[in-house]
Amino acid sequence: MTTAERTEPNRAAAPGQAPAPLSVPAPRAGGCPFDPAPAVEQARREEPVTRATLWDGSSCWLVTRHEDVRAVLGDPRFSADATRPGFPFLTAGLRELVGRSSPSFIRMDDPSHARLRRMLTADFMVKKVEAMRPEVQRIADDLLDRMTDGRTSADLVPEFALPLPSLVICLLLGVPYEDHAFFQERSRILLSLRSTAEEVRVSQDELLGYLVRLAESKQRDPDDAIVSRLVARGELDFEEIASMGRLLLVAGHETTANMTALSILALLRNPAQLAKLRDDPTLIKGAVEELLRYLSIVHNGVSRVATEDVTVGGRTIPAGEGVLCMINTANRDENAFPAADALDVGRDARRHVAFGFGVHQCLGQPLARIELQIALETLLRRLPGLRLDAAFEEISFRHDMGVYGVHALPIAW
Repeated sequence: MTTAERTEPNRAAAPGQAPAPLSVPAPRAGGCPFDPAPAVEQARREEPVTRATLWDGSSCWLVTRHEDVRAVLGDPRFSADATRPGFPFLTAGLRELVGRSSPSFIRMDDPSHARLRRMLTADFMVKKVEAMRPEVQRIADDLLDRMTDGRTSADLVPEFALPLPSLVICLLLGVPYEDHAFFQERSRILLSLRSTAEEVRVSQDELLGYLVRLAESKQRDPDDAIVSRLVARGELDFEEIASMGRLLLVAGHETTANMTALSILALLRNPAQLAKLRDDPTLIKGAVEELLRYLSIVHNGVSRVATEDVTVGGRTIPAGEGVLCMINTANRDENAFPAADALDVGRDARRHVAFGFGVHQCLGQPLARIELQIALETLLRRLPGLRLDAAFEEISFRHDMGVYGVHALPIAW
């Protein structure tokens, strides 16, 4: 039985009995699909720093409150280094990758993490990304032109939500967009909770091999994109450049694509909030932050391992034990966000942790924000009759993936 298929009884216990141990990923049966898994949300309310069981029977700590998640992610005593004993892996496939290739800098601690991250900082600074708005808008309009040409319905995922960030990240990296089917399929396998260790290994090797060949081609025929500039610096070998490119390529399209589709679905399910955005487009920027908070597409936690005994939320986490910081429950913590389970596009949600927190906070968040702002504004402006073209109960959510969202989103206008 795969991790995604596994079920467990309700965690609630009779009075005087301890609750059943949590498993991660937690089952999603019951409740709204926009919400955290019921058992993890119950843990946040009743035992915010608690033990959980992983797919292989090993255990780790679950940290679920906003204050505690920020504390862990901001504390250098919690390591992001996946080679450390005790580091919690969500699948056998993810564990298989450790040691097989150069790790990405999100799986390093400082100073190595900071040295590699600085090589990319200039490419994702707010001012640099803001200058890309006209190009991102052009891409969004072109995609909508094709999607709406002579038609009144479509699947938003493959026709708009996925190609928009894919085109943008290909442009930034210098990756030919005609290869998008290749890297999107490898990304799907790498992010699937159902993938076997062998499937992950093969996909990883194929994607890295592709990026090594791309880096070699940039040495012969340079351009002004990121991969070419990394080659020109001469500080990294081709495998290290490929590892960095893999991170940007996978994260650069999967996350924004799923946030776009899930955001549209959430707004269609909350017509009063959708009406507010249509009536006042100046709310879009704040609405994107609220949607990031409300939906939090990292549903299975951000992994860390304690390097020494640390007290979090009144519990001592011993050195060498793994921790999963539950981003989605942290963003639904009513102590940080009153009425946290409600979507409110007028809310000041800037303290959300959808992009993480601390030194490993998402490097590409300025680009993701602009893509989401443009995607939502353009869809709502150009498709005033936008509606869901299927029963909500028929929508297939990505419970089987490391990045949450929907597999398809049938819409009409």
